[in-house]
Amino acid sequence: MLQLEPPHRTVPQVHYAGVTFHDLKGKSVIVTGGASGIGADIVQAFAAQGGRVGFVDRLVDAGRALAGRLPGTVFEACDVTDVPALQAAIGRLLERLDGVDVLVNNVANDERHHLEELTPAYFDQRIAINLRPHFFATQAVLASMRARAGGSIVNIGSGSWKNKTRDLPVYAAAKAAITGFTRSLARELGAHNIRVNHVVPGWVMTERQVSLWLDEAGERAMDENQCLRGRIIGADIAHMVLFLAADTARMITAGEFVVDAGWS
Repeated sequence: MLQLEPPHRTVPQVHYAGVTFHDLKGKSVIVTGGASGIGADIVQAFAAQGGRVGFVDRLVDAGRALAGRLPGTVFEACDVTDVPALQAAIGRLLERLDGVDVLVNNVANDERHHLEELTPAYFDQRIAINLRPHFFATQAVLASMRARAGGSIVNIGSGSWKNKTRDLPVYAAAKAAITGFTRSLARELGAHNIRVNHVVPGWVMTERQVSLWLDEAGERAMDENQCLRGRIIGADIAHMVLFLAADTARMITAGEFVVDAGWS
């Protein structure tokens, strides 16, 4: 698979000030892949709203450190490719949070790969990270949301497939599939007052993106393709997730919400 030399660039600063959804205070939230990147920004954003946040991730040290910085936030370590382990970790979070109001299916990994080099094992492993956890994390929280007579599920996708990004065929296929997953679930779960929506980020300047993939050509691509100047940061995605989780979006479901500065 592709190996690139990391350029030396700076991750833009994340800000949460000025965004307040009062009804999120005290709500129970679970985030998959919450220890770093966009997931960590989402965890911090809900915590800043006064939410009771739990998250899962395989990055044990980063997860513990993040939870330690955010009072009332809890972390469970697990490998999301292990479905029983994922559902057990979510079960423990449900006990610690006394149920759940919001699920954010965020976990993903955009490792670059060439079509010619694909093996069935690698294909299955990419799907096991980028699509399968969305299904089984959702399955694990349904009983709690039904018992509460409602909830919000927010699936995090990617604009990479819309923009025809190279060297990501399995990742792009998995992220495109989240659109169908979202729309199908919205119909199925609407009767239980559970809303299901899909956030599609553009190129977000997380530490991983900046250190692994961003180069001068990437900078030019953003300048040429984004309608808005500047760079997308994790807080931009987190703010959209907050809106979809809050009562302000009470009649919004089956929606796709693109946060890409107009690229697509």
